[in-house]
Amino acid sequence: MKKTRLFTKTLIASTICLATQQAAAAGFQLNAQSATGLGRAFAGDAVIADNAASMARNPATMALFDKTSFSLGFETITTMIDVKDATYNGTTSIDDTDDVGGTSVAPNIHLIVPVNDKFAWGIDAYSNFGTKTEFSSDYTASEYGGLTDLKSFNFCLAGSYRLSKEWSFGAGLDIIYGQGTMKRKASATLAAATNYKLGTSLTAGTALVNVDKADGWAVGFNLGTVYEMDENNRFGFAYHYSPEFKAKDDYGQEITLPLPDIAEFSGYHRIKDTRFAVHYSVQWIGWSSFDNIDFDNLDSSRSPIVAMTSAGETYEKQYDWQDGWHYAIGGTFYVNKTWTLRAGYMYDTSAQDSVTSISVPDSDRQWFSTGLTYTIDDQSNVDFGVTYLLGKDVDVKETSAGTTLTATTRADAVLMGLQYSRTF
Repeated sequence: MKKTRLFTKTLIASTICLATQQAAAAGFQLNAQSATGLGRAFAGDAVIADNAASMARNPATMALFDKTSFSLGFETITTMIDVKDATYNGTTSIDDTDDVGGTSVAPNIHLIVPVNDKFAWGIDAYSNFGTKTEFSSDYTASEYGGLTDLKSFNFCLAGSYRLSKEWSFGAGLDIIYGQGTMKRKASATLAAATNYKLGTSLTAGTALVNVDKADGWAVGFNLGTVYEMDENNRFGFAYHYSPEFKAKDDYGQEITLPLPDIAEFSGYHRIKDTRFAVHYSVQWIGWSSFDNIDFDNLDSSRSPIVAMTSAGETYEKQYDWQDGWHYAIGGTFYVNKTWTLRAGYMYDTSAQDSVTSISVPDSDRQWFSTGLTYTIDDQSNVDFGVTYLLGKDVDVKETSAGTTLTATTRADAVLMGLQYSRTF
């Protein structure tokens, strides 16, 4: 009985984790604060302060504004995910799958209001995560595929203070809302194996995970500073504290997962007597804190598997993740009063180490970005940015649900952003 109970717990926890880990995967962490930043691979974004969106990366940049500034935009993220050379339980070959990605739209809005030459305050809203993968309903290894549809939004109230000509500081309160739908089903092979071990009548297609639009709120904060050497050279540093996030669906099923803290250093240097500027960023993402996911109050009415054990218990899935890093460098060419051109490159390291998944195809990846600003008049402009995100092939082996799947995954993406900014 003890072995039966342990197997059941492992099956439930493993399949639910496979559905939820995408919410926190570095491969789908969104940099969706601005189209301007997207066009330079976000190189220098914690200090450039060319529109109100900069407050999302570093609240201290609000001290660099002397007029009320407003930005409104959106970013589209299209993921292209391939799962190829897949073998199920060592004998069954699975056809290559290249249509499990999708397109997400991440809006953003920012407002900075200077009070005087010392104080400024601002509010903004943008998306932290937003992605969707969906395998076909007849996918052979359905316990490892399925549907994952996740969104999160960050609402921030921040303030800044200019201490001196050189130094400025800022801080903000982050209120995070998230929503997710996660579904997994038992394959025929898994059902047969489970029936053999547990003596049940589990059938293929039985829901292993059926969490529909779970949502919740969490609170974090951010801090930042800017050091200005002169009008053409400055540095910025920012730190974002991320809380544990809890989401609950209409049936009371609750998921708790830790989100990573983020620290970023940026520099901006406009070359004297030219129209060129160079800028760069190094960002650390504390994914090593993502050590486990807890599941509470699992509802037996949502899945026959849960009925094999007591509902209402807590299940925990362990992970072995590593901290991630972003290294970005970019350049800006101020063509004239009407046009500004920019480009950037980022190398982005994977958060996953020993734990990998076909539903979370993460890897080290490269960002190739370009963008432009069209100045409408002295008070308003429009920005456009585009990035091609190039991933790597990753060999995956999954065994957590009691079956074995080996495959090679690859995740590329195209990101496009459009933004309108205005000063008052």
